[in-house]
Amino acid sequence: MKQYDNKVVVITGGTAGIGRATALAFAAAGAKVVITGRREKEGQEVVDEITKGDGEALFIKTDVAQEVEVKAMIDQTVAAYGRLDFAFNNAGVEQALKPLPEQTEEEFDFVTNINIKGVWLSMKYEIPALLQSGGGAIVNMSSIGGLVAAPGMDIYVASKHAVIGLTKSAALAYAKRNIRINVVSPGAIATAMFQRIETDNPAAGAAIKAAHPMGRAGTSEEIASAVLWLCSAGASFVTGQTLAIDGGYTAQ
Repeated sequence: MKQYDNKVVVITGGTAGIGRATALAFAAAGAKVVITGRREKEGQEVVDEITKGDGEALFIKTDVAQEVEVKAMIDQTVAAYGRLDFAFNNAGVEQALKPLPEQTEEEFDFVTNINIKGVWLSMKYEIPALLQSGGGAIVNMSSIGGLVAAPGMDIYVASKHAVIGLTKSAALAYAKRNIRINVVSPGAIATAMFQRIETDNPAAGAAIKAAHPMGRAGTSEEIASAVLWLCSAGASFVTGQTLAIDGGYTAQ
């Protein structure tokens, strides 16, 4: 029997990078995986990869900044699989690096609608579904930007600090109702986005790696491993916590 047999997990932003790696890891551990995101083609490709390996998955196109779509995401999950046990609220966006006075209201709304509102809306509908299942676990995606400052990325940093605050508040509210809620805060991860930085500006890519005491970027699979642990019985006394997965960056 696999670790997550008969369990159901929703992963927002599951079409690529960390979300995709986490979807594959949950599927390999026996879970039924609901992948959500705005890119239907990529989402279906992840589903196909899981089902070819005898796993069970479906894709639900979802913009986490839209309440009606988030509600539908959870309703469709429960309709398809009868329950919800875990959620990884991974969907997020970054911002262009620029001085604060040059940042626009449109940029602020775009980043905060997805990074803050999206997590809030997701938990708003995930928590009742988890309660119906008898409890479960939620992992929210923050960043080392939620723990330290990054001049020129003020909106992004504020949004990731807010995710940690949302998580702590919700974790306390549901600690006695068998729902654990935690945060992962990755450092630089070798996703397609980071690879583009390395291609466009090799010096910047090298500097980012050098800023991490381990001297490298992390992998999506390393983040996925942490998410699965936070959802496991091995983390049964862990809630309201922020797990930095950053090669030692925030220990400096």
